[in-house]
Amino acid sequence: MGILTENDISAVVVNICFKIHSTYGPGLLESVYEEIFCFELAKTGLLFARQQAVPLVHETIRMEIGFRADIVIEDKVIIELKSIETLAPVHFKQVQTYLKLTGCKLGLLVNFNVNLIKDGIHRIANKL
Repeated sequence: MGILTENDISAVVVNICFKIHSTYGPGLLESVYEEIFCFELAKTGLLFARQQAVPLVHETIRMEIGFRADIVIEDKVIIELKSIETLAPVHFKQVQTYLKLTGCKLGLLVNFNVNLIKDGIHRIANKL
């Protein structure tokens, strides 16, 4: 597939989200959306990891506990999936923290529990 930019990967993600939401709509469990998303993502040939530990290094200690990104694609884009009534500011801050800790430049916060999926997809950039 060649070397893709964060924006190229983002376009693939958005297309997958539209496909899933148009097929199933809102109301499923987050874990179901994640399973279907990863099934569709695998078809693209992009490399990704599910529930990837995001390490936190403080001075001389490295902690792998407590931080898990839902999906990391090509070590470039972090995807955080939700299926909740309303996103809170903490959800955006969570993605910003993951970006900062990993050095990734783009995160997508996706809430499937919306009438129109375009209203549920949020780009969060880190020096992009």
